[in-house]
Amino acid sequence: MNYLDKIDDKILEYYKLLEPNFPNWLNDYISAPIMLKQKYISMSCGTIYSNLYDNKFFYSSLDHSIGVSLILWHFTKDKKQTLSGLFHDIATPVFKHSIDYLNKDYMKQESTEEKTHELIKNSKEIMNLLKKDNIKINEVDNYHLYPIADNDTPKLSSDRLEYSLSNALFTYNLLTLDQVKEIYDDIYICVNEENEMELAFKTKKLARLFIKVTSQMSIYYRDDKTRYSMEFIATITKKLIEDKLIKLDDLYNKKEIEIINIIENSKYSKVFNIWKNATKVSASNKEVNYFSVNIKVKVRYINALVNDKRIYDICKVARKYIDNNLNYDMDKYVYIEDIKEV
Repeated sequence: MNYLDKIDDKILEYYKLLEPNFPNWLNDYISAPIMLKQKYISMSCGTIYSNLYDNKFFYSSLDHSIGVSLILWHFTKDKKQTLSGLFHDIATPVFKHSIDYLNKDYMKQESTEEKTHELIKNSKEIMNLLKKDNIKINEVDNYHLYPIADNDTPKLSSDRLEYSLSNALFTYNLLTLDQVKEIYDDIYICVNEENEMELAFKTKKLARLFIKVTSQMSIYYRDDKTRYSMEFIATITKKLIEDKLIKLDDLYNKKEIEIINIIENSKYSKVFNIWKNATKVSASNKEVNYFSVNIKVKVRYINALVNDKRIYDICKVARKYIDNNLNYDMDKYVYIEDIKEV
């Protein structure tokens, strides 16, 4: 099955923007069963299932991984780097980073990456393809090896670029496809101040637009309703495991909708449906007599290079966007009034 034959036309149009000449060799890797499992996992970390969020566009973990691989192919034409991008979320469980919350990995949100090598190794389809392409597993099982694929915040990598563009386009409607193209076409590979390869911008104007949008989305990624929703999902998932309604492995083998069906047929169905139908959360400066969330979580932000200089240092407007993002308050106790406990 060619996955691209069945995806949304809007996503296909976006992919053509990322790489006009799709590398056909990639299709066999995408079609491996272990990869196709990702099409049932939303990039929203499960938040898409609540009315707290208006946009219901389903952009999957597989869609994201393909996007990352296309960016890498576009800029490097290197199979190993391209595959490292395709595989980087192969170990992603249902509800994505909400499971990092379950693992109490609030700040790095990398706890689920540990299974990457194991899952690739156990896929006979992928291992056969790697053998045919004369590629070793340790050359593609860790995208941190390649700075263009992944690097440390606040630098710009293919992973960070892809979820920024796709979220702005499909989830938050902050950019049009034409604007995405304009931003993308302005990007090139440079050598940064640490003598490391990094994606950078040619023009300050487009870099500033990108920083405006990514700074706003960074707040969305950790705003009150999102921190609440991800901790809420993590808490219910943990209780399902404790009650032996699911096993930990089910988070990697079942579809999100299958886990949701289990929740809705459990004693947690009432609170889960309150969350599903909720349209707002409340916040307090002090503890409340409800199931509440009071946690600090990972701050995602980008301070892009523009012709070898960080935009924070050369643009007062971009600096303000970044500062507003970094200063976002996560101190409050967040709750939904109809949910006393989970």
